[in-house]
This record gives sequence, structure tokens and C-alpha cells, in this order.
Amino acid sequence: MPTDCISYQTSGYFSKLIQDYLDQKSELKPLYNHFPTLENFQKQIAEKTANFDNNNRIPLVETLKKQYQNIEVSNSTKQNIELLALENTFTITTGHQLNLFSGPLYFLYKIISTINLTKELKAKYPSHNFVPIYWMATEDHDFEEINYFNFKGKKFRWNKESNGPVGRLSTEGLAEFFEIYALELGSSTNANVLKKLFADAYLKHDNLADATRFLANSLFADYGLVILDADDAHLKRAFIPYVKEELEKQTSYKAVQKTIEQLAAYTVQVNPREINLFYIEDHLRERIIFENDKYFVNNTKISFSKEEIFKLLESNPEKFSPNVIMRPLYQEIILPNLCYIGGGGEIAYWLELKSFFDAVKITFPMLLVRNSVLLTTEKQVKKADQLNLSWKDLFTKQEKLVNTITHKVSTFPIDLTPQKDILKTQFQYLYELADQTDKSFSGAVKAQEIKQTKGLENLEKRLLKAQKRKLHNQLQRVIDLQCELFPNNSLQERQTNFSEFYLEKGEELVPLLLENLKPLEMNFNIITI
Repeated sequence: MPTDCISYQTSGYFSKLIQDYLDQKSELKPLYNHFPTLENFQKQIAEKTANFDNNNRIPLVETLKKQYQNIEVSNSTKQNIELLALENTFTITTGHQLNLFSGPLYFLYKIISTINLTKELKAKYPSHNFVPIYWMATEDHDFEEINYFNFKGKKFRWNKESNGPVGRLSTEGLAEFFEIYALELGSSTNANVLKKLFADAYLKHDNLADATRFLANSLFADYGLVILDADDAHLKRAFIPYVKEELEKQTSYKAVQKTIEQLAAYTVQVNPREINLFYIEDHLRERIIFENDKYFVNNTKISFSKEEIFKLLESNPEKFSPNVIMRPLYQEIILPNLCYIGGGGEIAYWLELKSFFDAVKITFPMLLVRNSVLLTTEKQVKKADQLNLSWKDLFTKQEKLVNTITHKVSTFPIDLTPQKDILKTQFQYLYELADQTDKSFSGAVKAQEIKQTKGLENLEKRLLKAQKRKLHNQLQRVIDLQCELFPNNSLQERQTNFSEFYLEKGEELVPLLLENLKPLEMNFNIITI
């Protein structure tokens, strides 16, 4: 099954900031620790060893064992959990929201990138252990972002009210949703596997965190994946000093604001608040605000004095939830982590955070852009060949692609540049003539040049439009193929659920991806299935 690739930088789907990061532009080097190469991990291991509190390993292992007690655990995952107690064990981490039935395809790619990197590191550094971690974003509260997935061009949405952390959300009511989705799957062997997987995950578990853990474990347990829900009082004890500093000194806001000034040439991914913490309960996750010497919970009547909130922090640290700015710090405190793997948007906001990590003296992890994939069929590859399209062509935005193909296949040139050059030469003579007479004539020459140049440009546009009409059938085949590969003019991995491809490949799908994805090569992979 052939694999092809193009660079992230030429794919057209990564921001200028991420392109410059991948190119290791000098102006960005102060914003990260070590660039992710196999050799650089040696430095990262040394720094993390010197700076990680190994006392945090005990609650980590205890919490993981508790979270896994009600599901079947593979030997490789059991072993990895036990290894986390050892000082020569490190983690590679990715994080993802609790999207319904995993959401879009890149859920798989994040985790596979993480698993494959741990394998490469073990081969390079055999005296250390490396554990792949999937950090479930159980404390997020934006349910509208995760309550649906797309299957064969249809959106399947779970209509339910949710206000608090999504990990604690009850799965009650998903039986009716499942019946509708099951009808769309059909009755093939692979469809029945998917039905059982969905039912076992969502209809046999009480909340979204447990359901997502079961789903990810079912897909990846054989590869030693360890799934962590950090919404836990035991784990948050280690975070107490940093929450206290955030409440008292607003360190993250001050540090990140300075970094944002350094990123003035780029689009900023996230902006910090003065306090980057939420107050959290089962049906509530709201920002903590400091005003008039008191701490308030936004949109509620809850308030605390300084003494009261610090007392609550000591007794109930689970009531404090980090936002997007503070969550990475929490992760790096409780995990012996070397590298975070994420999409372009995630890496962009991580690049805002190094100064904050430096301020609180926590080692900043390496940042790796996850694998990206376009899955194709043999039939689609054949179509592309027949249409003489390269993968670079197909990644081009549709309007530009159609224009390029029209120019390419037209039997005569559509570009009127030669005519424009002739016109320019003619007017150069008139300008020379104008220099010898009244200045008003020079103005008339300029006006006429603008008019005639614009006329040629309009003719060029009309010629292109006429050729598009003439070549309609051929261009439509190009458009149809691109729309198959890039649904809604977007990346397939951001639109399509894995179940669509599991119907075809079944249990071969995950091993196929594991075999082909090389996280440190940092290319956009095209895999024919």
C-alpha cells in the first residue's frame, strides 16, 4: 500500500508561525527548548531528570491504577503504568478533547505519533523507558465543540445540555443516538465491530471520561497507550503551589504577555487572562476573577477572601481547573514528560508559554507537530494520474487549482503578459515624447496607459472564464476528486470520523497507520488504503 508525502510547509494548511518553527527560524528559538530531533532528546532527558520531582510518580501510578480498575488492561499498558514509578521512565504526551466517538481522524494520528515516537526513543536510548500518554481533556466545558462527528458527509450530533466539565457528563440519552448511527453503518462484519465498540464505550459507561477511556483503550491498548484523566484531587496536590502563585501573583499573565509582544509578526493563538484558572464543580466551570481584594467565580454569586480561597485550595485542590495557559504547566508537573505532540494550533499556543515555564522553574518540553495524513483509495490515485494531477496540485486551494489546470490544458496561452509587455514598450516611447513637450501631455499618456493595461487585464480574465466554460467537464472531474479528498474544502483529517475508513479496512486500519507514520520526519503523509 503506497505512501507518499509533501512537506508541511508546502501543504498550504499550516500557519506562518508553524512554518517558521519547522524551519527553525532564529527569531523563534527563544520560544522553545530543544527542537525535536532524535539526538536532542538526550539533552531533554538530562534536563527533565534534574528538574522533575520524582515524588509525583507515586500519586500518578496510584491514580492510573484506580482509573483502569474497571476496564480490561493489556499487559503492555499494565507494564507501562508500573514503569512510571521508575526514575528512568519518561513520557511522550498528546492531548485531545473528548469528542464523541473520537471525532475527526486526527484523534488517531495524535496517538499514533505518540506511540511511534516512544518506539524510536527506546531504540535510540535503551537504558530508559518511554511511555505514550493520552491526556484526556476532561475538564474542558465547551460541549458544542465535541458533541458530534461526521460520517459519509452527514453530521451526527448528540443533543444534550452541558455546563460543567465534559468528562463528568452523563452518557444517558446516547442509546437513541446510537440507533440512528447504527442504521447508517449497515450490517457488514466491520460495521458490527463498530456498533459493538460504540455500544460498549458509550452505553456501558456512566460518563464521557470513562467512555472515551474505554474507546481509546480498545483501539490502542495493544501498543501500551496509557490514558490519563487529570481531573483528580490526588494529582492536583502537586499543583497547589502553582495555583497559589497564579492567584496571588498572576505570573502566567505577565510572562505570556511579554512573549506575545515577541510574536507581533504572527497571529496569536491564545491571549492570557489575569488569572488563568477556573472554579470547577460537577455542573460548573467558570473563571476565577480578582476584584476589590476578593476572588469571584464568574457568572455566579460565589466569592472568597484571600484566606478562604487558599484554605479551599489546600483542602480541595480538585475545585481548581487550569485553562489553556495553565494546563500545560500542570501536565509537566505531574508527568516525567519530554515532549508534547499536537496539531499546528496547539504548538502555536505552546510557543507562547516558555517564558512562563522559565519563571516558575519547570522544564519546558520539546514540541512536535503531530503526523498529518490524507487517506486515499486506489481508485482516487488512478483518477489523479489520469487527470495528470500531483499531490501538490490537489492540496492547492480550489480556485487556484482550477485556474492552474485551465492554463495547463488550454490549447493556446491565456496569459496576455506578452501583449502587456508590448503595450509597455509603446508607452515608453510616448513618455519620452512627453518629456519634450508640455507636462499635461505626460498626464494624458499615463491615463491612457492605465486604461489600456486594465483593458488587457479584463480581457485576460474573460478569456480565462471562457476557457473554464469550454473545459467544464474536465475541470469538474478535478473538482470532484478534490472534494472527495478534501471534504468541505478542508483537510480530511479534520472532517471525517475514523469509522468511515474502518468500514473498509477493519482491524487493519490502526496497524497500517502505525507502520507508515514517522513522527520525526514531519511530513504530510498520503496513504493509499
